[in-house]
Amino acid sequence: MAIPQLSPEARAEALEKAKAARIRRAEVRDDLKSGKLTIEQVLDMKEDPVVGRMKVATLIETMPGYGKAKAEKVMRELQIAESRRLRGLGERQRTALLERLG
Repeated sequence: MAIPQLSPEARAEALEKAKAARIRRAEVRDDLKSGKLTIEQVLDMKEDPVVGRMKVATLIETMPGYGKAKAEKVMRELQIAESRRLRGLGERQRTALLERLG
C-alpha cells in the first residue's frame, strides 16, 4: 500500500494533530505518576480516541516502581501482548491489570 501524498497544508495539519495527541498522552502519564489519576481512571478512558491508543506497556511503565523489565514481566504474566493498546484490552485483561496494579 502506497503512502498517500499530502499537500503541505494537510501534512502540517496532520503533524499538529499528532503533536496534540502526544501531549495529551504525556499529560495522562504525568497525572498518573503524580497521583491525580488512578490506574482505574486511566483504563476507563479507553474510549477516548487519544488515550485509547496508548500502549499498555507504556501505561505500566508510568506506574511508580515499574520500569521496562517489570512492565514486560507483568504483561507476560497477564498474557497481554506487548503491542496491545488500552482500547484493545478485554474485560478479563482489564480486571487482571487492576488487581495487579490497583
